[in-house]
Amino acid sequence: MKQLLQTKGIDELVEEAHAEGKQLKRSLGPWSLIAFGIGAVIGGGIFTVTGTAAAGQHMSVPSVMNAPLLDLLLHGSSATSMAGRPGAGPGLTLSFLLVALTCGFAALCYAELASMIPIAGSAYTYAYTTLGEIFAWIIGWDLILEYAVSNMSVAVGFSAYFNVMCDYLFGVHLPKFLSEPAIIEGRLTGSLFNIPSFLIVMLLSWILVRGVRESAGANNIMVVIKLAAVLLFVFGAAHAVQASNLNPFLPNGYRGVVSGAAIVFFTFIGFDSVSTAAEECKRPQRNMPIGIIGTLVVCGLLYTSVAFVLTGIVNWKTLDNASPVANALAVIGMNRLRFTVTVGALLGMLSSLLVYQYGQARIWFAMSRDRLLPDVFSKVHRTYQTPHVSTWLAGLAVGIPAGIWDIGTFADLSNIGTLFAFIIVSCGVVILRRKQPDRQRAFRVPLSPITPAISVVCCVGLMLGLPLETWIRFVVWLGIGLVIYGAYSRKRSPLYVALPAIPASRTSSTH
Repeated sequence: MKQLLQTKGIDELVEEAHAEGKQLKRSLGPWSLIAFGIGAVIGGGIFTVTGTAAAGQHMSVPSVMNAPLLDLLLHGSSATSMAGRPGAGPGLTLSFLLVALTCGFAALCYAELASMIPIAGSAYTYAYTTLGEIFAWIIGWDLILEYAVSNMSVAVGFSAYFNVMCDYLFGVHLPKFLSEPAIIEGRLTGSLFNIPSFLIVMLLSWILVRGVRESAGANNIMVVIKLAAVLLFVFGAAHAVQASNLNPFLPNGYRGVVSGAAIVFFTFIGFDSVSTAAEECKRPQRNMPIGIIGTLVVCGLLYTSVAFVLTGIVNWKTLDNASPVANALAVIGMNRLRFTVTVGALLGMLSSLLVYQYGQARIWFAMSRDRLLPDVFSKVHRTYQTPHVSTWLAGLAVGIPAGIWDIGTFADLSNIGTLFAFIIVSCGVVILRRKQPDRQRAFRVPLSPITPAISVVCCVGLMLGLPLETWIRFVVWLGIGLVIYGAYSRKRSPLYVALPAIPASRTSSTH
């Protein structure tokens, strides 16, 4: 029990990060961090799950498993009749505002801890310094799920938009059996494997192995083009907004707004990936808060603008598809703008995939350096100074499932994992304020502990809006992680102290 709750000192973590052969190269400034954040946030979500959040998810066979947990708690077995997810409709704009507010409270907490603990690992590292090893393992295992399933969802969306572009440019639609998920909502689709999803993940893994500076440069270019495409959509399609499409504004009431927020929450989680770059940031005490908060402000404005225009140009009920923005533009006959947005969507998804793969590899690297995962995951390439083994393995862990399953399967798992991480980080701020009140903080969360408490309440509220099935999958995933920790990681940890063996004479006398 002492090992499970034992924490690591911040100074100790910093010293370990400078160990020979375990160092990462510091090369990122504030603008690169903001671009990293925007690259992660404005990607798959704005071009894929916005449609699902607006139109809702309607189950062909309603069951208690796909009913939101909050409905089950309030209505019991009668919640089964409400199974599925009501759409936010034009109120999707409010859904994004609700999520931005929730993420804003969490972002302040991330900013304080990231400026204090400039180490790769994000919430995993923060949990190790505040709550103890067992909580660090749980959140690290959770982050592996978060980053992996986020990228699986984005990779599936990339494949859908890639098909749209091939159709527009060359009049060619890739064969269904090689370009669509093999399984959707538990049913076989007739497809064998989603080849574009797999190949793009492996290509970006290769770029990440080449170096973080090179990866950041490629990301910066994609972010500029992506932002231009988003702004072209907002201003180019604004004149096609019709009041009839926005009325009623809340077709399913505030239940639809909350449901939509629970779906699109996945689209905002990229800002926390900025904190995984703390160890490769030039001046983390100054630049990390700028990168995290700057990302959230820019993305919040863009998301609400896109949501308003998208639900204004077509009826919200028609948006439930994998490429809602491109399809909506096709409906109103704006094919040139559709092509521009499709290119922006593809580049947006590329940058999102790039950053998430980067973040996932850094989590594996940090956990391996703490000996909670095999040592091979923390091997650093001699030439590129990147965790190349972790990067390639993370690519395979994302690329293969993305070739098999659909978007909906992944988004909710990513949401619940991220919300859980936000809760841990928010609690960590309060704990460190009590344990180490005199430690220098380059950035301080205002009105602590009130702000972290609001963050926790908001996160719990959104978690309750997720289906029971998602909760069960999440608990099973954490259970698997605890088994691995007990059987393998706990004994490898530097904090592990073996129990003394019982002398043979004492054993015989007992019998």
